[in-house]
Amino acid sequence: MKKVQSTCNYCALDCNLDFYVEDEKIVRVLPTKGYPVNDGFCCIKGLSLDKQQTVVKTSPLPKIRQADGSMKEVSWDEGFQHVADQLQELQAKYGRESVAGISTGQLTMEEFAIFGHVMRNYLKTNVDGNTRLCMATAVVAHKQSYGFDAPGYTLKDLELSDTIIFIGANPVVAHPILWKRVRQNPDKKVIVIDPRKSETAMNADYWYPVKCRGDLYLLYTLANVLIEKGWIDQKYIEAHTEGYGEFKEFVKPFTLDQAQETAGLSPEQILELAQLIHEGKRVSFWWTMGVNQGYEAVRTAQAIINLALMTGNIGRPGTGANSITGQCNAMGSRSYSNTAVLYAGGDFTNPARRAKVAEALGVDESVLAEKPTATYNQIIEGINEGRIKGLWILCTNPRHSWTNNETFASAVKKLELFVVQDIYDTIESAEECTVFFPVVPGIKKEGTYINLERRLSAMRPCLAKKENEITDYEAIFGVGKALGMGGLLKGWETPKDCFELMKKCSKGMPGDITGVTWEMLENSNGVQWPFREGETLEDDERRLYEDGNFFTPSRKAQFKFEAPMENPLPLTEEYPYLFNTGRGSVGQWHTQSRTSEVQFIGDVSAREAYLFMNPGTAAAYGLEENDRILVHSVNGEKAGFQVRISDQVREKELYAPIHYIECNKLTPSVYDPYSKEPSYKATPVWFEKMEGGNADVPDKN
Repeated sequence: MKKVQSTCNYCALDCNLDFYVEDEKIVRVLPTKGYPVNDGFCCIKGLSLDKQQTVVKTSPLPKIRQADGSMKEVSWDEGFQHVADQLQELQAKYGRESVAGISTGQLTMEEFAIFGHVMRNYLKTNVDGNTRLCMATAVVAHKQSYGFDAPGYTLKDLELSDTIIFIGANPVVAHPILWKRVRQNPDKKVIVIDPRKSETAMNADYWYPVKCRGDLYLLYTLANVLIEKGWIDQKYIEAHTEGYGEFKEFVKPFTLDQAQETAGLSPEQILELAQLIHEGKRVSFWWTMGVNQGYEAVRTAQAIINLALMTGNIGRPGTGANSITGQCNAMGSRSYSNTAVLYAGGDFTNPARRAKVAEALGVDESVLAEKPTATYNQIIEGINEGRIKGLWILCTNPRHSWTNNETFASAVKKLELFVVQDIYDTIESAEECTVFFPVVPGIKKEGTYINLERRLSAMRPCLAKKENEITDYEAIFGVGKALGMGGLLKGWETPKDCFELMKKCSKGMPGDITGVTWEMLENSNGVQWPFREGETLEDDERRLYEDGNFFTPSRKAQFKFEAPMENPLPLTEEYPYLFNTGRGSVGQWHTQSRTSEVQFIGDVSAREAYLFMNPGTAAAYGLEENDRILVHSVNGEKAGFQVRISDQVREKELYAPIHYIECNKLTPSVYDPYSKEPSYKATPVWFEKMEGGNADVPDKN
């Protein structure tokens, strides 16, 4: 029996796991003891990684749709050449940007990099990722406020903080390993700001039920109270920030007497919250999708950052304005996909940065992409408008996960080439594909992941690939060869080769990883960036900004703020209920394409879409537990749900788990103006009881 230490590729914690393998079968999965992230603990998703491709067994050969609609298996060489020819033919006929790609947050760093090389550098076209759906807001907020997309914390800060404030975050369900850190902290107050009484709110010391999309008003009002009472760190502000004077004047109109209407909280509640922040010696603010997925999300995230800056709660143990990343390698995508920034960061138009990346890759500058990618929504809109004719998606399921997902369903019917590359050919997005590339799961791959606290960790294969099985990296490389890239693929032959190229690109950047080697990541505790060549790793858990220096030209953090926008989709008499979305259970993951194979997760999960409704709302409609309703959205769509009656949601609000395709049938095509992240959390709807009463489905949740 052999033991292989590798990385879980579900959420952004990137727990490490020990896989025990005998006769090419995984016989046991145990969390790695001593690993700084999870130290012998993990959730049921990680423990079930051995179940990948054990129930749904896809053929290892690619398939191409024929004229009669059938799918024909072909060799990999034929599949690569078909896709390469189609991409080039479409570009020749319709222009360079007539083809596009959509990736994920779950590939390895090296797979992001080579996809960005093939599509962005060589084909000079657009690639975005489904990280746009969750982390784009944090990226823009970090870049504008700190000068670089650099979350500064380490998970240890959760154990060192005496005042932990979660805003639009539910780690009990979404990041249970992170929540373990909170539980291990013996001296803390836990505060939750959330419209819904989430599982985390139920375990908190204080819950502030902010009005949905009233969070920006709350944060500005809170800032004004702290300033008026002098509960700020003037020395830190003067030494390490810019723009505070303007911010101080800006928040003056956000008074307590308006708070009930704008934020949904009483003056007493806001004063209490301000007092808790003031009394805390080590205050940490943590946010995730409840903030990121909104129509003014970047400014909301920056309002949180502003609170940390003005109170001096950043760069010290147990402090920070800390974004909680969603997917396992969203950080790798953000830095190394060559989409919104050049490899390892930097602007596409910066001559000095272009020269350094070109030198690192051994190419002429003209090879590099010249501008940031078109965003996810622009790609889907471009297909529906007829400008984009070919699409290649990797390890993502936008037919389910894209906002207002019927727009994606419409789009793919208009494509002349639609390549789906995935573990499973059973995902909803594969139903209309013209080419399917089957690839192996993470237990058969090698590469690098970067977690939410900037930690690089190794994915190493636990099982050998079988005949005709290939990885995502090999599939992308194969298409690159078929395109005729030739010498442009020299040095990209393997993931390890690619890792070396990305190290070179990172030299001198805030996320410098030139001191990390492929070998040192194996059977290790991982390494947080930055870690530069010649440095000695003295601590497994390191934070940024301890010296008060940021990555802006002045080395000072920036106060960023803006007047709250008018809600583009307010509740009306016609659509009087607010439809909120989020995770349903610890075991379920995103669109369930992977966790649906795990029997014990399926046994405790509902088989069909459901939502939570307040008892008062249910009584007003004569609804009982498990009744079915038809929900009508302001986007013009409707979908059926089973009713769960719960006082976790308030009157006039409904809450639906994202794991069912019906959920995003209702969410709107509304985006933050800076990050272009969709506004998933606040859709106006109305509903009616469906014929038939109770759903004929066992309630197993």
